[in-house]
Amino acid sequence: MLFLPGLTINTGIINGLIIMIMAKKARSTHIVEQAEALIPTPWGLFRMIAFSEGRDDWMPHLAMVHENFDPSKPVLTRIHSECITGDLFGSRRCDCGEQLHKSMEMTAAQGGVVLYLRQEGRGIGIINKLEAYNLQDKGLNTIDANLHLGLEVDARQYGIALDMLQSLGIEAIHLLTNNPEKIEAFEHSPVEVLSRQALIIEPNDDNREYLKTKETGMGHLF
Repeated sequence: MLFLPGLTINTGIINGLIIMIMAKKARSTHIVEQAEALIPTPWGLFRMIAFSEGRDDWMPHLAMVHENFDPSKPVLTRIHSECITGDLFGSRRCDCGEQLHKSMEMTAAQGGVVLYLRQEGRGIGIINKLEAYNLQDKGLNTIDANLHLGLEVDARQYGIALDMLQSLGIEAIHLLTNNPEKIEAFEHSPVEVLSRQALIIEPNDDNREYLKTKETGMGHLF
């Protein structure tokens, strides 16, 4: 790991991270469908379904379900965590926006589903994410930046996605992902992963090192 002068990680932070990770794995969700509407997109007609614990939630998780969706057959599925910088503003620091657009294109072609989870910045939120970016600009990679802030490297939960898929009546999927943690999330679950389909985005000069760290430090499959 690379550490900046004056910044250290103590054992208390490490122990705290371990506790958070264990708690994350133990948590369950209780989200249900709250509302839905047809959304015409550049990739075709999708049904957007909002999932949350209550109707007063202003940031529900979303399912984009293509008009040719058939839950009786294996469904091409993308689990995409929110990235406001990439998805909305086209940031070149990551590949998230391009992954989202490619996922919409691929699921439209195969009657699939994109699950959009409100887990900004791998679950640390936009404020912490911007702070992590500042550390990355000083030389840290995406992993070490999170650790310096006392945060998990990846705080996302995928039990949410399982709830959403079951609510949609999906029993088998072809999972569109490079992340092995998403595959592991389906172990011993009612939803069967029949295959993994890679989602490869050509790197640029601004995200090349970030993607390399995802591969070498987080085990992503490219």
